[in-house]
Amino acid sequence: MRTTGFIIFFSIFFTIYGSVNFYIFIRGYQALPGKALLRYVYIALFLMVSLSFIAGRFFEKISICPFSDACIWIGSIWLAFMLYLFLAVLFFDMLRLVNRIAPFYPPYISAHYDAAKLAAAASVFTVTSAIILAGFINAKSPRLTTVDLTVDKKAGKLTSLNIALITDIHLGTIISNSRLARIVDLANGIRPDIILLAGDIVDEDLAPVIEKNMGDTLRLLKSRYGTYAVTGNHEYIGGAARAVRYLEDHGITVLRDRSLVIDGSFNLAGREDLTMNRFTGVKRKALSGILEGVDAALPVIVMDHQPSRLHEAVSGGVDLQVSGHTHKGQLWPLNRLIDAIWEIGYGYRKIDSTHFYVSSGSGTWGPPVRTGNRPEVVQIRLRFSGK
Repeated sequence: MRTTGFIIFFSIFFTIYGSVNFYIFIRGYQALPGKALLRYVYIALFLMVSLSFIAGRFFEKISICPFSDACIWIGSIWLAFMLYLFLAVLFFDMLRLVNRIAPFYPPYISAHYDAAKLAAAASVFTVTSAIILAGFINAKSPRLTTVDLTVDKKAGKLTSLNIALITDIHLGTIISNSRLARIVDLANGIRPDIILLAGDIVDEDLAPVIEKNMGDTLRLLKSRYGTYAVTGNHEYIGGAARAVRYLEDHGITVLRDRSLVIDGSFNLAGREDLTMNRFTGVKRKALSGILEGVDAALPVIVMDHQPSRLHEAVSGGVDLQVSGHTHKGQLWPLNRLIDAIWEIGYGYRKIDSTHFYVSSGSGTWGPPVRTGNRPEVVQIRLRFSGK
């Protein structure tokens, strides 16, 4: 079942990836002057950038080295170029189609069509490069988002709880120690009572994380009650057992379908990622089973990487659920699709008496670029008002 799923997934991926690249390549090739040398250079460069991501992931499995890092960086940035070049090429093709049906091109363009195509291609590449550069800078600049919530329960001796929520760091070749250090400093800066890592802490491959000793940077996270985490789909893609072991070896408690009571004041539960069944053939535990025997008189906080099946948290009497996974789309216009896919694509919502917060994440996956939103560390100031 797992092998069949991988075959289907990668077949779909390579079909889409290859088709989009071919479409961009052909339109770019057609826009160039008919000089053989220029076209040969274009073919060579296009093959290099379009194959870099796949090559980098392949070589990374063999050995982490400057060559594999360079391939992954080039290929990851190309993923962002792919999106915007595809949209631009599609836009110009639609213009061409409209012009064939109802001609509207000025006479100058019709008379100098080859020059116009080259100018359009150069303009698209320049604008796309500027967008991606801005998105790259934005992705490296996480902000602090503060949310104030109230739970109508007593929490032992606590009247409030200051939570630092971090999701979707995607530690690896692209997100390494320098980026992680910014995230850690932002979280520590609010002096949290507890730090929650809601999945996708590690990207697909754990090797770069070990190679660059990112665990020691994770150890710098400081809070009153410690750092707790759950698995995300990317932990499972790369091997959840190894990722969990690495995190726990560096001072992080990973809650895998279990709950515990913190300081006799509140319950904290963590769910395995929804994709667990796809990778292991074993279904994750039902939330009702995880919360069985939990003292519901105390506040109940749940971490679940993907914001799916929210009714389970509502019916289970959960007071606060935190999630990530969506990246809020990461790249415009993909962020416009998120709310259509997820019940809560980003941000805060209250359903009955359950508070939900879905973070846009602190890192990036694929392109090291964010054009649809800012990365964030979330401060949740939870107040307890029960009597």
